[in-house]
Amino acid sequence: MAAAKKTGGLAGVTAGVTHLCTVGKEGAGLTYRGYDINDLAANATFEEVAYLLLHGKLPNQAELDAYVARIKANRGLPEQLKTVLEMVPAAAHPMDVMRTGVSFLGNIEPEGDFPDEGDVADRLLACLPSMLLYWHRFHADGERIDTETGDDSIAGHFLHLLHDAPPKELHRKSLDTTLILYAEHEFNASTFTARVITGTLSDMHSAVTGAIGALRGPLHGGANEAAMDLISLYDTPEEAVAGIHGKLASKDKIMGFGHRVYTTADPRNTINKKMAKALADDVGNTVIYPVSEAIEKVMWDEKKLFANADFFAANVYHFMGIPTYLFTPIFVCARITGWAAHIMEQRADNKLIRPTADYVGPPLQDWVVIEDRD
Repeated sequence: MAAAKKTGGLAGVTAGVTHLCTVGKEGAGLTYRGYDINDLAANATFEEVAYLLLHGKLPNQAELDAYVARIKANRGLPEQLKTVLEMVPAAAHPMDVMRTGVSFLGNIEPEGDFPDEGDVADRLLACLPSMLLYWHRFHADGERIDTETGDDSIAGHFLHLLHDAPPKELHRKSLDTTLILYAEHEFNASTFTARVITGTLSDMHSAVTGAIGALRGPLHGGANEAAMDLISLYDTPEEAVAGIHGKLASKDKIMGFGHRVYTTADPRNTINKKMAKALADDVGNTVIYPVSEAIEKVMWDEKKLFANADFFAANVYHFMGIPTYLFTPIFVCARITGWAAHIMEQRADNKLIRPTADYVGPPLQDWVVIEDRD
């Protein structure tokens, strides 16, 4: 482990080792267990990627078939959890719904022995979309939906529950690809949170609940929602150019651009941008994608800031009819794979994560009785 450096936010500090992912490494870019993200996005299903992250290798056909069947069998929600989800207010933040759902599930389906961690990971992967969309449909439509669909993929299951019908293949495949892109990203804030909690020998539900809490913050998750809000302000590329110039002049924060680790480009953006164009053509939208391109160009020309994974992901989700406030919870449905894999990796060679801090407060002081205090 590298020696500690004095730096804000631990930027550039190596806090551990992992077999799971590289982010922004020279000659490697973004990889999951050695597989390039472009190859995975082009050729794999999200279920294959989940298996890769959680089991350490790509599955053969028999293993994949068994894994898909296992995930499908774990989509149902206990009645107690449905009751809790119905009690969560309609105005609640959907990330709070996810946090509460995972925490409560840990009460009625506790992990028990750590050798059962794979069962917990599979259960959460299967039922997180069910939790989110049961709550959404109950409050938005007044329906207590059946959360067990016949869709083989998690992406198809999600869209089926949302729209009450099996999705178009283009839409299913596009959502599936975004889940792959969001599945894992090394020691980001939420993953590191999960590893810190795991390091205390806590249970997986607690670690995932903490990770969701970290992802809820706007400096980590939520950039795709903010990007959609921004894009929706403009009706033409010309309006977007003028508007972004104005925001830059006012030093407003433009979400969806730049990255803490990547320095020249986010490899996920190219994939999302291509899908956004295909979906725009599919639904016949001639505004949002051109406006997005115009914003992207201004940000590069003026600030040399590239679009990150979140910016065109907003297009992708919007064109599939997903409400903007559900964008960040989709992140959870994908990242549960990375979180669970990191929890398992932390446990395999565990050490309590307890860094030190440089004290900059007042020097040692004498006690003063209350009567003599100013």
